[in-house]
Amino acid sequence: MESHPSDQAKSGDEEKQVTTKLGGLRAMPFVISNETFEKVASFGLLPNMILYLTREYHMSNATGTNVLFLWSAISNFMPILGAFVSDSFLGRFRVIAIGTVISLTGITMLWLTAVFPQARPPHCAGVLIEPCASPKAPQLALLFSAFALMSIGAGGIRPCSLAFGADQFYNPSNPKNDRILQSFFNWYYASVGLAIMISITVIVYIQDKEGWVIGFGVPAGLMLLSTIMFLVGSPLYIRMKPNKSLFTSFAQVMGAAWKNRDLALPPMESDGAKWYFHKGSKLIAPTDKLRFLNKACMIRNPEDIDMDGRAVNPWNLCTVKQVEELKALIKVLPIWSTGIMIAVSLSQHSFPVLQATFMDRHLVPGGFQIPAGSFGVFAMISLTIWVAAYDRIIVPLLSKFTNRSRGFTLKERMGMGLVVSCVATAVAAKVEHMRRTAAIRQGLADTPYVMVHMSAMWLVPQYCLIGLAEGLNAIGQIEFYYSQFPKSMASIGVALFSLGMAVGNLIGSLIVSTINTETKKNGKVSWVSNSLNKGRYDYYYWILTILSVINVFYYLLCCWAFGSLENENRPEWDEGEKGTQDELEPDDNDKGKGSPVLLATL
Repeated sequence: MESHPSDQAKSGDEEKQVTTKLGGLRAMPFVISNETFEKVASFGLLPNMILYLTREYHMSNATGTNVLFLWSAISNFMPILGAFVSDSFLGRFRVIAIGTVISLTGITMLWLTAVFPQARPPHCAGVLIEPCASPKAPQLALLFSAFALMSIGAGGIRPCSLAFGADQFYNPSNPKNDRILQSFFNWYYASVGLAIMISITVIVYIQDKEGWVIGFGVPAGLMLLSTIMFLVGSPLYIRMKPNKSLFTSFAQVMGAAWKNRDLALPPMESDGAKWYFHKGSKLIAPTDKLRFLNKACMIRNPEDIDMDGRAVNPWNLCTVKQVEELKALIKVLPIWSTGIMIAVSLSQHSFPVLQATFMDRHLVPGGFQIPAGSFGVFAMISLTIWVAAYDRIIVPLLSKFTNRSRGFTLKERMGMGLVVSCVATAVAAKVEHMRRTAAIRQGLADTPYVMVHMSAMWLVPQYCLIGLAEGLNAIGQIEFYYSQFPKSMASIGVALFSLGMAVGNLIGSLIVSTINTETKKNGKVSWVSNSLNKGRYDYYYWILTILSVINVFYYLLCCWAFGSLENENRPEWDEGEKGTQDELEPDDNDKGKGSPVLLATL
């Protein structure tokens, strides 16, 4: 948003006065508690949800898994929409408040499906033991509406909560502002990480021991507390006004390039074209990559610019900076696409829970029994250990031999993550083969609901490898996007990762549906049968392994096509420029950037 310097100075004085009365530490309990309780509530529902769908709604393993894949896909896509609405129209406070209320409504509706027997099909011992009634349309409508509302609510909370919390400490006149923000980020990530750990241990344990009514009631209660806390603190918040979104900027570039498609571009070495840029910008001419987009910033007629030097219609004429921002996004898309397959591997929540359910989950004979849905904690422990070890031990050691302060390059880290994900699915296939062989040897081929005498701790290696793969590839992805984008596009890196997870969930659903349909033809038993002992889930994991290996070679091709990560043909962004007319609004400065390490994992 452009403004006169005097207006900016006046606005700055007003902001300084506001920040002394609002925000700061007094607002933090309300902001962080909202995010923490929302994380405990939402993440505490996912691990055991496959058991709820198969046992209470009599869905097959394949159908229940597909439902969860689609739910996760929508939940990962909605934050992109939420960020757009927040940046362009409503602002962060309103979007978080609306998202919190919607999420509370969704969790409450899910709790009601457990409270009222009429909301579910009649109880059944199991689809392999007796015929079970299928859920009726109204029952499914209530269930799916609950899932949809929770996804919409998450789309309002997750993309805005971190930046909104940082807004409360925004005070550029304070020389300690950066240090205060760093402390906030540390406390924020610590609280969210603890919330996720609690959700996949305590909440899952409550569901296993106390049943679905209490197991869903606790998250609903926490979400109610989250809503009350956030709204009670509203008089204390600093609220930044919404600014024009990057998504709108991208749309304007594509629209202007299309409208000006008949213009002839001059040779790059000539000075025949007049490019539109704001005063003080370093970007005064576009690069020669994706040249067709350069037509969006060509000045066709002097009448296209008003007396103040601004474009009369931004949908007909865009700045060079806008064009280069879109080019930067397009350039990373091939490497982004290589993250879709690992997203499929990272989203394998349902089948491991079903495996663990019928394995010996005792830590020691006769001792504590780990809930089947809590094994995901081993992935988080592995990820956390890797991040700490890499930052404190591996990077200093590597820097001595490679003279690189970052340790592995971003490309190397992402590639290593893809390779580790291949190993993880291969280990999962081998462990499932061992489990199925043991079940058949123990005479359990026709009794799928009996525990196999095999320790569920055999599942821990695949969880640890998945956590390591995420620590390498997912975090590497976020840092890669940050390295290629200007500060004004910091949020796009998180949005791309979220979008990749969404597409990965859709692909995962497609893989399960295809395998289920093709393998049960001619009366054969599906590889993803309801009976784990008759199905061939090991073959399913081998399919994922093969696809992951192919993806590694595709990644190598994309890296070769991308070229060097250095400043090869990259524009010099207007980072830190105070004189440009298209200077960022206060809430879009670098403070909202956050830590790429933890943004990738939460």
